[in-house]
Amino acid sequence: MGVIVVGIEVKDLLSIHDLSSNEINDILDLAKTLKTQLKNGEQHHLLKGKTLGMIFQKASTRTRVSFEVGMWQLGGAALFLNANDMQIGRGEPVKDTARVLSRYVDGIMIRTFSHDEVIELAQFATIPVINALTDLMHPCQALTDIFTVLEHKGRLQGLKMVYIGDGNNMVNSLLQACAKVGMDISIATPKGYEPDAAVVAEALTAAAVTGSKIVLCEDPLEAAKDADVLYTDVWASMGKEIEQEDRREVFVNYQINQSVMDAAKKDAIVLHCLPAHRGEEITEEVLESKQSVVFDQAENRLHVQKAIMVLLMGK
Repeated sequence: MGVIVVGIEVKDLLSIHDLSSNEINDILDLAKTLKTQLKNGEQHHLLKGKTLGMIFQKASTRTRVSFEVGMWQLGGAALFLNANDMQIGRGEPVKDTARVLSRYVDGIMIRTFSHDEVIELAQFATIPVINALTDLMHPCQALTDIFTVLEHKGRLQGLKMVYIGDGNNMVNSLLQACAKVGMDISIATPKGYEPDAAVVAEALTAAAVTGSKIVLCEDPLEAAKDADVLYTDVWASMGKEIEQEDRREVFVNYQINQSVMDAAKKDAIVLHCLPAHRGEEITEEVLESKQSVVFDQAENRLHVQKAIMVLLMGK
């Protein structure tokens, strides 16, 4: 099976809002092709000889392994760059790091706290920059999530995704992804923990074009009614650990459990970006149920991120 790589217009992937609906489809199509080729044992060295620099300010399991293995499968190499061991960790300006790395590697992946830091990195880098998580956005995960839905449901448009929990970077990116591909999304969060208001406004603009419906509410059972996809994330993301105990009280009713499953469609699937805190945002019963596709979702980080790297770095 051959691969035709056409590339996408944007230089970087910082936010799904920057992608057109067609570009999102290009990523999903290529991810499907690369996954099929891998399963068939076919090599696809589309980034042969290229190198990805991976800057980590936050801990990771899936992000590091999937990007590193992905680059190897594409014929390239990945460099793990712990920010604490770099000059950026000792106060070197982001713009200087961007310009120096641009002389050595062919792409930069960064997982950090500040979204503005990633924007500045991309502004001064002459090579593609991939946002592998900030406090505001998690675009690679959200693209993986809709790819997983497409695999299991065969379509995206008209389906209803329901997110229950903290209005964090994950739901911000899911809002953008669903709006761009015409999926409806209902979000249940406690008062004061809603998604970013500016992101909601951007998503509503995109939804007006695709026909996606966006609903924000506080009642998990109301949101879950007739859901095709149920999604949750930890109650306290990285950087919010100090709020862990307080959040357990605030979020106690924001759990995907059997009552929530009963409100959804009988063939609804369950997603979680992991790591999961069983007994908090999701029950063991649901996470281990036949409706859970959480580990398919985790695997798909590899295939979707490979597609992203090829389309950005293979130009």
